[in-house]
Amino acid sequence: MGDQGAGSGGNALKRQLAESPSHQKIPLFLKTFLFLVCVSAFIMCLALSKSSLSGWQRFAFHQRYNWLFNQTFRVNKVPAYRIHPKHKAFVTATHKTTEPPTLKPRGIEYHQAYPKNYDFVMDNPDVCRNRTPFLVLMVPVAPKNIAARDAIRQTWGKDNMVQGKVVLTLFMLGLSDEADAEKVKLENQQHHDLIQSDFMDTYLNLTIKTMVIMDWLATRCPSAAFAMKVDSDMFLNIDNLVIMLQTPGIPQQDYLTGMLAKNTNVVQSKNSKWYVPEELYPEPRYPTYTLGMGYIFSNDLPEKFVEASKSIKPFNIEDAYIGMCMKKLGLSPTSPPNPSQFKDYNRQYNRCEFSKIITYILSTSEQLKRYWADYKKPGPHC
Repeated sequence: MGDQGAGSGGNALKRQLAESPSHQKIPLFLKTFLFLVCVSAFIMCLALSKSSLSGWQRFAFHQRYNWLFNQTFRVNKVPAYRIHPKHKAFVTATHKTTEPPTLKPRGIEYHQAYPKNYDFVMDNPDVCRNRTPFLVLMVPVAPKNIAARDAIRQTWGKDNMVQGKVVLTLFMLGLSDEADAEKVKLENQQHHDLIQSDFMDTYLNLTIKTMVIMDWLATRCPSAAFAMKVDSDMFLNIDNLVIMLQTPGIPQQDYLTGMLAKNTNVVQSKNSKWYVPEELYPEPRYPTYTLGMGYIFSNDLPEKFVEASKSIKPFNIEDAYIGMCMKKLGLSPTSPPNPSQFKDYNRQYNRCEFSKIITYILSTSEQLKRYWADYKKPGPHC
């Protein structure tokens, strides 16, 4: 934008001079004065245009990242990056545009996915103060997807006591033009389980969303023993999960588990929704990570993830990004005690099978309610 502005300004001055009537006679001293004024104005335009260019635009590989994330981050924040000599990370010089009156103005810190760039516009900070949870289930969901939230509230997110342990279920939302803000506010007043931050809620912003979840856990609920990031389209056998976390030998610190992805190639096809440009992630494979459908971690890790992320360039595969945070911390995900309990896609419902697993990916919220009603009906599962 700065280049275009400078070009337009310079060309306009030249055009004005070229279009001046050639037959008009102007005194020599006046010609000299006008020439100096024009040259000075032109130099000022160039200087202003250069200073308005952000550091983000000056680095070629950032342009690809900007392409991936344009129209998805907060449009009221314009980053101007420089390299921090200590952290070797991207931090910003202050460069802001006009903020909406409801948002606190602030520049970008470290990089776009660093969670402290964003503010909670809807929060329930007291949910962990009233009683200490054993497990917090954090569900990222689009603001408009009320059906998914209601289905979870009626099924595996219904009970606050599971196997004698306190379990909380909370939903993490970003901002969206498609959702009715007043309805979302009323929904939270009714259920007290929504957390909303001021990033744009899009698929490409899942890394931001995940890191904001980590920041919330670290700052609002540090007393919890465990947490789980679980997608809204999951069947979660919460009883089996709590039983698993009470298995002797389960670590209380530096613990991350779920369905492991090992030696996963980075998708390099530009036609894929999982495409990551080489400029953002230059390695051919990701480190071992836990699939984003649902992973469990000891609640000391969120604060460590936030700190580690300062020096990890963001990319749009959120679960692999958490794997990078683990690698930065010198840690590795752990295989669950019984890996067969973590399933991906369900092909056919079987009551006995669903009594043994912890996760399954479903297709619809109606399917979740239907399966849950059958699973919970009286009688033996197998």
